[in-house]
Amino acid sequence: MDERIAQAILKLQLGEVIAYPTEAVFGLGCHPFNQQAVEQILRLKQRSVEKGLILVAADPNALSNLTQLYHQAWSEKVLNSWKNPAQAITWVLPKTAACPNWISGEHDSVAVRVSHHPIVKSLCEASEQGVLVSTSANPAGLAPALNCQQIKHYFADQVWCLAGALGGLSQPSQIWDARSDQQLR
Repeated sequence: MDERIAQAILKLQLGEVIAYPTEAVFGLGCHPFNQQAVEQILRLKQRSVEKGLILVAADPNALSNLTQLYHQAWSEKVLNSWKNPAQAITWVLPKTAACPNWISGEHDSVAVRVSHHPIVKSLCEASEQGVLVSTSANPAGLAPALNCQQIKHYFADQVWCLAGALGGLSQPSQIWDARSDQQLR
């Protein structure tokens, strides 16, 4: 395993927030079941807990205990959309009781994505639950960071940054509501 990935995994296991490259922008991440780490992300972003956060996984099965992903009218469409590595689609799905409120916010749903980005996949696969928080690395109202220099500018030494290449998409993931089939972003 790459030494940088191993260092990132250790930081996540210690409950720290890290920044890492995703398909289009750098993300802030932590373990979703670590409430203190999630609250740190919300403070860094100046974001209200009510809005909720996105979860990312390397495999759809990692999301099955947090969402009602399977056995729904829209399940096949969602799963098929995640098979294409050339796109990044986040789906808002009904959540289960196992999904913490500090992730879903005031919603009865949670936003989730399966990533093909090699760094994101490695981080998720090494995670105890196979899933991480993944939200754009920026304070509210500012553009998402595109590299570790911007992470340092935004967050000083509060966030460790895993350097790496972005996935080549020009925009952050589209967000769709699976139940209504409406694009939200």
